[in-house]
Amino acid sequence: MKRREFITLLGAAAAAWPLAGRAQQPAMPVVGVLGAGSQDGDAEFLAAFRQGLKEAGFVDGQTVAIEYRFAQGQFDQLPRLATELVQRRVSLMFTTGVSSSLAAKAASSTIPLVFLSQDDPVKLGLVASFNRPGGNATGMALLTGPLVAKRLEFVRQLVSKGALVGYLQNPHAPEAAAYLTDIQTAARGIGQ
Repeated sequence: MKRREFITLLGAAAAAWPLAGRAQQPAMPVVGVLGAGSQDGDAEFLAAFRQGLKEAGFVDGQTVAIEYRFAQGQFDQLPRLATELVQRRVSLMFTTGVSSSLAAKAASSTIPLVFLSQDDPVKLGLVASFNRPGGNATGMALLTGPLVAKRLEFVRQLVSKGALVGYLQNPHAPEAAAYLTDIQTAARGIGQ
């Protein structure tokens, strides 16, 4: 082999070496965030979420990518959005609320799911039990249902005895019927 051919071959190999090295590096993990509301409506919450990730060593755009999907209050869109995240091959799904958690759980039984739920995750079928969640889901439950009676009692203490008390909720949310039952039961319990 002539010297010029050898140098050309060596130069080509040296130029290709970084490309081969980059191809072998693992892809950046992707976290999928799924919510029933809007990204603007959850801005403060999402900023805290990104800060928590950063404190754990995961910086958005540097060590982790975050894909957001929000249904803008159109709950029937959640299954499609959850499927999009599954097809995107996210490493983990994080959900905010009952509806998005149920949609994510239905979309994948293998992708880890971290949920924030306002209801009992065992009753919803998200986990098998509090002590041993099993499956691919874990998270935090605010268990607001059992607190409905206490909240109603507190409101009754603040307003005059004959005053009407209103309860507002999104009637399109899949969990609306269960919440309405909770509030009606609590109201009957105090003679309201």
